Amino acid sequence: MKIALCLLGGGAMGAMFQIGALAALEDTVENFQANGFDLFLGSSAGASVAAGLAGNQPVQRIYRAFLDPADVYFGLERGHLLRVDLAEWRRTVVSAALALRHGASSLLSGRTREIPARLSEELDRLYDSLPAGLFTLDGYERFLEEFFLRRGVPNAFSAMPRALRILAHDLDSGEPVAFGAPGFERCTVARACIASMAIPPLFSPVRLGDRHYISSGSAEVEQLDLAVAEGADVLVVVRPMVAITAQSAVPTGHGERDSLRDKGMMWVFNQARRIGVQRSVEAAVTRIQESGKAQVLVLQPHREDGILAMHNPASYDARRGMLEHAYRHTRQLLARAFAERHPALERAGFVQRPSQSVLPPPLVVNPP
Repeated sequence: MKIALCLLGGGAMGAMFQIGALAALEDTVENFQANGFDLFLGSSAGASVAAGLAGNQPVQRIYRAFLDPADVYFGLERGHLLRVDLAEWRRTVVSAALALRHGASSLLSGRTREIPARLSEELDRLYDSLPAGLFTLDGYERFLEEFFLRRGVPNAFSAMPRALRILAHDLDSGEPVAFGAPGFERCTVARACIASMAIPPLFSPVRLGDRHYISSGSAEVEQLDLAVAEGADVLVVVRPMVAITAQSAVPTGHGERDSLRDKGMMWVFNQARRIGVQRSVEAAVTRIQESGKAQVLVLQPHREDGILAMHNPASYDARRGMLEHAYRHTRQLLARAFAERHPALERAGFVQRPSQSVLPPPLVVNPP
C-alpha cells in the first residue's frame, strides 16, 4: 500500500491551511504521523511544506511555530519573499530607453500617414521591455537553505528520508517538470521550491542550468497524475486554493468592501487562477477515481472561507485564524468521511481515534 500526500498551491495563507489540516489529520487518525506518507508532492507554497515534512519536521511543531510571534523555529520575514529583482529592473530600464530612442527616431523620420502603424510597432517594443517579474525569490532560497541546515533537513533529493517531488514548468518548452524524479534530482531542494513558487508576474522565472522555470496552475493537476504514475494507491490532497465566494466583507487596505474587484489587480488575477485550478483539479480527481487506479481524499476549505486567505499573512491574528480554522474544519471533514466510510480512508487502513474533540492544539510557550 502506497499513500501519497499532494500539497497544492495557495500562497502563504494556503500553507497555513495545509499545516492546520495536517495537524488535524494526525490528531484524527490512530497511530499516524504526517511524516509517514510514502510519497510527498508539492507545488507553489505547498512545495516548502512538502519538503519540510519529507525531511522529518513534525507538523505539530510547525503548527505551533506560526502561532507564536516570538518563535524562531521558522523565522520567515516579509523581506525574504518580497525582494525587488534589481537585475530584471536594470534590464527593463536599459531596454526601455533603447526602445524609446528607437521609437522617437522612427516616428520623427516617418511620414504622417505612417505614424499610427509605427506607433503600434514601437509600443510592442516597449511591451518587450517590461520586467519578467517584480520580485526575486533568491532571498527565500537562502532562508530555506539556512532552515534546512539548522533543522537537519537534507537539501538534496537523494538524501531525503522520504520520496519528494516538487512540480514546476519549463518556461521555454511549456513542459511540466518534477524535481526529485529521475533526471531532475540534481538541483537542490531549496532551488526546486523557489522554481515551483515563481508565479508570474509577481516573481521572476528561476534559472536552473540553462533553463528557466515558473509556477503554473496545471502543476496542481500534474501532481495527482504523477502520484498515480508512481504507484500511489491512495492520494491525500490538501487543496487550500478554492474559488472564493465573497459573501462576507472583503478585507482591503481601505477597509471592508463588497467585491474582490476592490482588492485590486493581483487578487482579480488570483481569483481567475483559483477558478481555473478548481475546475481542473475536480476533473482530475473524478478521472482518477473512475479509473480505479487510486482513491482520493480531498481536504479543502469551503468557498465562503476563502476570505480568510485574503488577510495579511504577516499578521499574527490572521495566521492564527487560518491555522485554527483549518484544524477545526478538517477535523469535521474527517469525522464525516469516517462516518461515511470514505473509500480512500478504507483503502489506506486509517482508523479514527476515539477522541472526537475538534479543538485546536493549545499554544506552547517557548517550545523547543
